[in-house]
Amino acid sequence: QVQLVESGGGSVQAGGSLRLSCAAFGYTYSTLCMAWFRQAPGKEREGVATINTGTSRTYYVASVKGRFTISSDSAKNIVYLQMNSLKPEDTAMYYCAACYCAGSVSLSPANFNYWGQGTQVTVSS
Repeated sequence: QVQLVESGGGSVQAGGSLRLSCAAFGYTYSTLCMAWFRQAPGKEREGVATINTGTSRTYYVASVKGRFTISSDSAKNIVYLQMNSLKPEDTAMYYCAACYCAGSVSLSPANFNYWGQGTQVTVSS
């Protein structure tokens, strides 16, 4: 059974930084695509970034490109999301997600089988 455990959320002022972590358990790490999604109150869940942990290939949604960086540590089975230059519109519950993949996978929630419990990120102006 795949398990994902997120940490690192919190509150920060606009322009600040946070790093989210997602520890993965229970599968062959290098065969996974992992991603970060976020969901603000009253809005649909939105894909933020994804990484193939075998190839390290990444993809970002346009609204975070240049500000967020997704990376993976295969030795520790952890994926990180470094978030810089945070804006109030980044405020949301952030979720880690994973699926087995052979290449890249698009940032649609339907493509990911496993989900973490979420960690709150709040950015004040």
